[in-house]
Amino acid sequence: MIQGTQQFFAARFTGLDRATAITRDQSYGPHERHRLDVFSTAGRRDASVLVFVHGGGFVMGDKRAPGLPFYDNIGDFAARAGFVGVTMTYRLAPAHPWPAGAEDVAAAVNWLRANISAHGGDPQRIFLIGQSAGAVHVAGYVASPSLHEGGDIGVAGAMLISGSYDVVAADANQFHRAYYGSQPEKWAAASTLEGLVATDLPLLFSVSEFDAADFQKQAAFLTAAFTDARKRFPRMHWLAGHNHLSPVLAVGSPLDTLGPLIREFVERFEK
Repeated sequence: MIQGTQQFFAARFTGLDRATAITRDQSYGPHERHRLDVFSTAGRRDASVLVFVHGGGFVMGDKRAPGLPFYDNIGDFAARAGFVGVTMTYRLAPAHPWPAGAEDVAAAVNWLRANISAHGGDPQRIFLIGQSAGAVHVAGYVASPSLHEGGDIGVAGAMLISGSYDVVAADANQFHRAYYGSQPEKWAAASTLEGLVATDLPLLFSVSEFDAADFQKQAAFLTAAFTDARKRFPRMHWLAGHNHLSPVLAVGSPLDTLGPLIREFVERFEK
């Protein structure tokens, strides 16, 4: 299903905008996977920055797929929309278990705050987008004040696409255990539900119609926790007709559902 979904949306990607300039493989840390690509256009100044963190079950995935447009499609979407786009890689489990992913997001944010102005981005307007495992890592960063340099969260908002937030209640499959370990008594410390509910950072969530049951349940847990504690519904979008992968693969294509939601969210909170 993964390969078929990728090929379906690859056939609908019309190519990168000629005006989009890409700076590849900027190093934001010491590990070989501490790399990010920056998408911008000539003359851009003080633009909001969209940072995409890929999924892959904690054990695989990359910011680029050989022979396919993913996830250049998201960086290009950001540049076309008037932003600066960033796609990043991070260390993988099991060699690098929890909380390595959130730590890598923190390192990337710190690098961007110091360097993104050279690419036309505003270091005060960084927005994180994470999908699946990437959403877990973004959530881990947002919910962990210890990762916020100088006590400043350093970003203007975060968008979590088909994420998992309650580690104890999640499906303890092989990917889960690769990242969180095999001792259930330690999993509660990795949950981000409480921290996401407590933060005042603008957040957007989504779950897809054809996401697996565990992601559906995680969206329900998040929504219940929000409404119980904050007495309001979170910005939770249900993406009709989409599966676990298709929202991010469709960004920038004629079938894009997620892209307009991202743009609307950023434009609302970038001021």
